[in-house]
Amino acid sequence: MMAVVVQRRVAAVVGALVADAAAQPLHWIYNLEKLHALVGTREDVAFWDPSANPFYTLPCGALSGYGDQAFTILKSLVDSNGFDPENLKKSTLECFGPNSKYENPVNAVYKDKADIAKKNAKYPIDGPWRHASIKEFLRNFAEGKEVTGAIDDEQIDCALRVVPVVALYAGRPEMLSVAEQVIRQTQNNDLAVAVGLTASRLLEYYILHGPSDDAIDDVIRQLSTAGRSNPQELDTAMVAFLREVVRKKNVPHLQATKDFTNN
Repeated sequence: MMAVVVQRRVAAVVGALVADAAAQPLHWIYNLEKLHALVGTREDVAFWDPSANPFYTLPCGALSGYGDQAFTILKSLVDSNGFDPENLKKSTLECFGPNSKYENPVNAVYKDKADIAKKNAKYPIDGPWRHASIKEFLRNFAEGKEVTGAIDDEQIDCALRVVPVVALYAGRPEMLSVAEQVIRQTQNNDLAVAVGLTASRLLEYYILHGPSDDAIDDVIRQLSTAGRSNPQELDTAMVAFLREVVRKKNVPHLQATKDFTNN
């Protein structure tokens, strides 16, 4: 049984990174008409070549900014034999900072989108895209702030960042605490943390127990327990969202996505 759990730990990390690379060439195509015109009825859309990404262009098979965050955290965990906050900060600076492949005159600004517009920027840029939370982290780190996470960033980076953490710490009492610290290094935002810890609980369940129809129910139970680890004020909202997901499990993905977006 222990060997099976180890395999699931590895699969969680490898699966997340491969999926990120596979989706990267079609990343951030928000115009559904353009996306449908591009892929048509094809089902084999992984590793689309040439890239149709409207914001940045990378070689087929390269990781996006999400994947690079997960890989950087993974490497830091391995190098430090566990979570070392200072090592992770330095590793993040090395991967995404001004001396990295992420430095681009169009995408280098920290936060102000108006600055980008003034540059008459042309897209897609040649190279990777530096995410908003990473820009904020770099600014806060450069200013010597102890708290480096972006206060206003609620984006899904939080769910990708926890994958290597859960893979290592699943089944250990400090898992959620470490996951929260890793999220807050770049997203010091309560909603991002609540979403990230909900994802952590779900991934931990799959790693420890394997495929199961009970996974979401178990996470709902955890989030509803008074003495739960790392309670968040938004846990009740996470329960409501999970229940809504279960209610829509038989709704076609595209329609379900629209329903959630409109809400």
